[in-house]
Amino acid sequence: MVLHPEDRRRAARTSLEGLAYGDAFGERFFPRLRPLPASRRLIADRTAPPEPRWHWTDDTAMALDLVAVLETHGEVVAQPLAQRFAATYRADPGRGYGSGMHALLPRVAAAPHAWEELAGLLFGGEGSLGNGAAMRVAPLGAWFHDDLDRVVDQAARSARVTHAHPQGVAGAVAVAVAAALCARGEAPDLGAVADRTPAGPVRDGLLRAAGLPPAADPGRAAAELGSGRQIRADDTVPFALWCAARHPDDLESALWATAAGFGDVDTTCAVTGGVVAARTGVTALPEEWRARREPLPES
Repeated sequence: MVLHPEDRRRAARTSLEGLAYGDAFGERFFPRLRPLPASRRLIADRTAPPEPRWHWTDDTAMALDLVAVLETHGEVVAQPLAQRFAATYRADPGRGYGSGMHALLPRVAAAPHAWEELAGLLFGGEGSLGNGAAMRVAPLGAWFHDDLDRVVDQAARSARVTHAHPQGVAGAVAVAVAAALCARGEAPDLGAVADRTPAGPVRDGLLRAAGLPPAADPGRAAAELGSGRQIRADDTVPFALWCAARHPDDLESALWATAAGFGDVDTTCAVTGGVVAARTGVTALPEEWRARREPLPES
């Protein structure tokens, strides 16, 4: 099966919409907005956060840039992607970027040809193993879902623009494979995802997640797997994909389960949303969510 470019674009945009819903929804549950007990009540009752506008964060901003590069070039081209990331950051650095991107992207803006060297210099020359490459990559998995080998290759390329550490790359590969499986109409089986994820802590976390009972409480799963509190790929991706695998046909339930893990909740929800939406779309989400989430740019 070879997909028509418009089919690829449609699949990626559907995943992107789910990612943005998850990002903006999850952002509502950070302690700076309301005390933890109040957030727990909202989640227990499945009551939508009351803010009239749910803004998305850097997760969605960077995913938009990634999709734009795919639409322009048909694949990941590293320097244009690095330049887009840097330009988007410069236009709105207050979208919630992590410390690594605050350090990296202004330097990339000044020397875009040096993106690879600059990414490799982060964190004492180890490169970032954060969750930033994973949080933005689900639409790429949907774009290339007809070829899982290419999903792995392209996800790794997209990650290395900012996350040179092998586990930062592994997190992106895992999320992209899960999204590709969903776009193919399959469930995001954690064992199948682990099989295509490079060895190391991310893969180990996926295998632990696969061993958890599907009916486990999300809080227990978050305690076992991590929910992004360390802002690392291995502390984020297994839990988010466990939530996606637990609710492959119900995007709203998947996002409520993910939010119940707290942690880096906008990012875990962005990952879950991008993966599950690649299978379900977003049309079943409540109308009030549609009214509140910040729209995506049309182009």
